[in-house]
Amino acid sequence: MEASVYRFFLLFFLCLYGLPQTKSQPFIGVNYGQTADNLPPPSATAKLLRSTTIQKVRLYGSDPAIIKALANTGIEIVIGTGDVPGLASDPSFARSWVETNVVPYYPASKITLIDVGNEATTFGDRNFMLQLLPAMKNVQSALEAASLGGKIKVSTVHTMSILSQSDPPSAGVFAADHADILKGLLEFNRETGSPFAVNPYPFFAYQSDPRPETLAFCLFQPNPGRVDANSKIKYMNMFDAQVDAVYSALSSFGFKDVEIVVAETGWPYKGDPDEVGTTIENAKAYNKNLIAHLKSMAGTPLMPGKVIETYLFALYDENLKPGKGSERAFGLFKPDVTMTYDIGLTKTTNQTSMAPQSPMPRLPPAAAPTSQTIPAPPQMILPSPTSPSDKNSGQTDVHNSTPRSASLAHLCSSLSVPSMMLFVSTSMAPQSPMPRLPPAAPRTSQTIPAPPQMILPSPTSPSDKNSGQTDVHNSTPRSASLAHLCSSLSVPSMMLFVSVMYALIM
Repeated sequence: MEASVYRFFLLFFLCLYGLPQTKSQPFIGVNYGQTADNLPPPSATAKLLRSTTIQKVRLYGSDPAIIKALANTGIEIVIGTGDVPGLASDPSFARSWVETNVVPYYPASKITLIDVGNEATTFGDRNFMLQLLPAMKNVQSALEAASLGGKIKVSTVHTMSILSQSDPPSAGVFAADHADILKGLLEFNRETGSPFAVNPYPFFAYQSDPRPETLAFCLFQPNPGRVDANSKIKYMNMFDAQVDAVYSALSSFGFKDVEIVVAETGWPYKGDPDEVGTTIENAKAYNKNLIAHLKSMAGTPLMPGKVIETYLFALYDENLKPGKGSERAFGLFKPDVTMTYDIGLTKTTNQTSMAPQSPMPRLPPAAAPTSQTIPAPPQMILPSPTSPSDKNSGQTDVHNSTPRSASLAHLCSSLSVPSMMLFVSTSMAPQSPMPRLPPAAPRTSQTIPAPPQMILPSPTSPSDKNSGQTDVHNSTPRSASLAHLCSSLSVPSMMLFVSVMYALIM
């Protein structure tokens, strides 16, 4: 009995922990660029973000209107600095910048990271790159002076051009002309616990190799995969290959313990005639399948089980950006805050009515016994189950080996309230034989009509959660089978099952 009670409370609290009201994704963020003249006001953007599962926003500057609009929303904010040379040369300027752009808004506005500069390698200016580290150090010192040193991190963002080789992923190595600069930056990242931020774009890889199999590889769609000749690992998508190339470069440099953050990645939904693959269908496939891949917690082949914090590019189109047409067509939302295409970011609740959607059929009253009236047990009204969401549409899983703790958390988060009750009720059933009840007192000659037979509804067919998915290890965990069982039961079936278990326990 004690073991049953222990299991009950353990499962109850695990399920309660894993059943949030909204399925927010703490590792998914979005870039909020402002090179445009038609963007909605910050207040409208804050309202939009609160209606999604996005939990992080990356700004390229430190617009106070946006920072204030995001106050008390719980959304984490990454801000950027301008004037890297000024921050590098003058510690007092860095202190003034922090006092102006951070201190008045923190902690109501949840600033977590400051990016000093952005994609400095694209400028081709080595002198500018040399100023990144002193600027970062001065901003860090300014944060410490404001008692924010352990609360807000400092870093910078790199393009994939910092690698001189990225294929195969195991041979990833930093470019020699950047090596000395990157070493100092990585030492700063390690000392302060800040991330190494990069911008991998499978879209640009496809531009240089526009074959159909490359497109499928970039979009997380079924494909033959690509084997790393050195590690013998088969990669099933370009995102993992690019991120692992960065990891290999960090490892060869002695910094594999520094966390990798994807500061930008995305796919444009339109472009110039010479830009292949710029369609809404491809943009939707990339972003939706990327989110599903991150939510699977599979990690990458070289970092299995590691969820990479990733910022999608971008929240809106930026109609004033220079360059090819694709540069102005990455937006997930339009200026009127409607979706460009749906990738499942809209926030939905797990709350359902505590009354069934349709009235339960009542049994006709049985004839009263002659001598003793047995009170009927209290009626248990269960909420109707919700349908499981499609979490992995079109996803290719490289390593289908989720840790057991992650599987349990995922199971609990996927259960609806009635399914959770059924799951807990099942765990409470004792394993020892139950005592038999004494025979009932003899009744009179009056015949009590038997209650009508309850015909259980036939189970519904399982929904296709993994359309287009290539499964490397075709082994469904037992917990996943239980989750499917719970989600497929109707309300009458669950009531009958729980009632039986209740009678056995009591």
